[in-house]
Amino acid sequence: MPKKGGRRAATEKEQSLPCKQAKVEATCPWLMKCDHPESIFESLISPVKQDEFFREYWEQKPLLLQREEPSVALYYQSLFHLTDLKDMVKEGLYYGRDINVCRSMNGKKKIFNKHGKVSYEQLKKDFDQKKATIQFHQPQRFKDELWRIQEKLECYFGSLVGSNIYITPPGSQGLPPHYDDVEVFILQLEGKKHWQLYKPTAHLAQEYNTEPEEKIGTPTHDFILKPGDLLYFPRGTIHQADTPPGISHSTHVTISTCQNNSWRDFLLDVVPGLVLDTAKEDVDFRKSIPRQLLMKADLSDSSKQLSGFLRCLADRLENGRELRSSDMKKDLIMNRLPPFLGTSFDSLAPGGALPKIDSTIRLRFKDYTVITVEPDLLEESCKEMVFVYHSLKNKRQAHMMGDEDMNEDGKAETHGLRFPLSHMDALKQIWSSNTVHVKELNLTSDAEKENLVVSLWSESLIEVV
Repeated sequence: MPKKGGRRAATEKEQSLPCKQAKVEATCPWLMKCDHPESIFESLISPVKQDEFFREYWEQKPLLLQREEPSVALYYQSLFHLTDLKDMVKEGLYYGRDINVCRSMNGKKKIFNKHGKVSYEQLKKDFDQKKATIQFHQPQRFKDELWRIQEKLECYFGSLVGSNIYITPPGSQGLPPHYDDVEVFILQLEGKKHWQLYKPTAHLAQEYNTEPEEKIGTPTHDFILKPGDLLYFPRGTIHQADTPPGISHSTHVTISTCQNNSWRDFLLDVVPGLVLDTAKEDVDFRKSIPRQLLMKADLSDSSKQLSGFLRCLADRLENGRELRSSDMKKDLIMNRLPPFLGTSFDSLAPGGALPKIDSTIRLRFKDYTVITVEPDLLEESCKEMVFVYHSLKNKRQAHMMGDEDMNEDGKAETHGLRFPLSHMDALKQIWSSNTVHVKELNLTSDAEKENLVVSLWSESLIEVV
């Protein structure tokens, strides 16, 4: 693991900056093969350890890592650089959807987008003559290096991970002061960028917003990022950045996560299902609300009754009532990146021997699957079934773009399998064990056991060992 080095001499602007500054070993960990999500994240924040990061920084305060080792800077530059755009424009990029051309002028964002397909010559003209920043949305759709990093980080966080590239000419600023609704990791790839951070006006903000200069006060942090440096800050942190004049352009990638992934969002997701399940067993939940309640301007008269229902729900949770995610699980698995397999896409095909009753099996791609219980809308009775969804067949090109796969009915398509509720215990056996014998699965017949594992095998979710 990288070792912590001594602090370098601070500039006048940096002297009051409480940050982590460190040298790393001669070989950047990301240059080695990192197949595990934890290893990718450890390399991202190296030399800070994970427990220190989540204890001291996550959702609390910024972290700045200034790295002196040239190999780290070279690796960062391989993630993306200005010349990559020339080839990517040939893929058919569009203004607004894939590329924004903008500049911060008098505290406001001015957009120079044209209509239709992006022209590289026009991009360069706006970049050189108008000093406009090129903002490239979700480059992981085109750059394998970013695909590899981000899909592993999605496994690590259990949340979608997006990215944007910002290329800013010297003596210019792309965006006015603002804050975001995501946790942000900045990787400086080319050139230098001058950053200023300010005290949040909305801690752990739930939306993006710009802030006028007169409202944000003086910076709490003021520093220069150079290639190989990393900056993290929590959602709600007000920030602005510019490329200093007299030097080359700046390129950085913003990797972001945990959008709409708070306890607020989880409660909105699981409480409706808890209420519906409780109402099946408790007649009080099925009684009518008071007459004309919805016609009243003030609903406070019902607060006592509602608090009683909430206490009932809390008691059920404390007594072990199982929570069911109705939307967040599916949203994650439908919209996340498929696994990065390099050129070995054969790994997505069923491989090895067909599982039999005497086979020993193990799970594949556990980090890319979720199990839910929900009504089967394909059946008239809408009875509850167990669904196993996976992201193995997701389209990388659609990641974070809001255009998921659609089925014949025009609905977002999910990839996976459905089973009777009676199969839940057997599925939990497979998901919680390193290996499991098919004949020991918790199902009533050998035929059910074989049918279950063959179905999972056909989706490349298990293999025989």
